[in-house]
Amino acid sequence: MKARIKWIEGVSFLGESETGHAVVLDGAPENGGRNIGMRPMEMLLIGMGACTSFDVVTILKKARQPIVDCVAEIDATRADEVPKVFTKIHVHFVVTGDNLNEVQVERAVKLSAEKYCSASIMLSKSVAITHDYEIKSASLE
Repeated sequence: MKARIKWIEGVSFLGESETGHAVVLDGAPENGGRNIGMRPMEMLLIGMGACTSFDVVTILKKARQPIVDCVAEIDATRADEVPKVFTKIHVHFVVTGDNLNEVQVERAVKLSAEKYCSASIMLSKSVAITHDYEIKSASLE
């Protein structure tokens, strides 16, 4: 996997993936940024959240669960001192569908956390990562 980061100006950058997609990243205004893009640490957190969400949805679909929505709400804590690394990350899944099997949802979250999500497994080597979930009925939405 390859990526390319091109400096635009100030502390703004264009990140390009080898698949041809691009995203603007920027620093906070107090660090010279113009607030025209995500911060790099936000992107890292979103990447991890997307990775684990991909797993959970895929596992539930393979288990033939009637999933209609999945949201990963992520809450992260960073160190106060430089380097301001993540020290804790909590992922709360809100999985929506009718008659979802709770055992299957729990299994999907656990498999993603412990076996499949490359991003969260890599980060878990230095960050305390926890997961939980709630199930919502689609008919009540």
